[in-house]
Amino acid sequence: MTIYIIKGNYSDHAFQGMLQQPEDRHDAVEKLIRSAGGRMLDYYVTMGEYDFLVISEFDDEIDGLSALLVAAGTGGTRNLNTTVAVTTADARKAEEKARKIATGFKPAGG
Repeated sequence: MTIYIIKGNYSDHAFQGMLQQPEDRHDAVEKLIRSAGGRMLDYYVTMGEYDFLVISEFDDEIDGLSALLVAAGTGGTRNLNTTVAVTTADARKAEEKARKIATGFKPAGG
């Protein structure tokens, strides 16, 4: 499974609702990710540029994108930023593959 780190902001509408009726979004986000075929590893409320950070796993981009479309399309979030995270073991595999194919690559201007 691929790990996705999703950062984002709550919309003004979401903040207004949370002020009127405070809520813990953990279970709702976990249910969304699970319904899209993924697994939520962690969910944090953050301070700074983003309001939350979600670490999740999905089998493929379609599953991950479907959850993001729901989160963005329902109006509670904005400014979603997704990063694919790779384990060091998988990064090493990529490095080995890159080493093998690098000799056949001609760089720009080369």
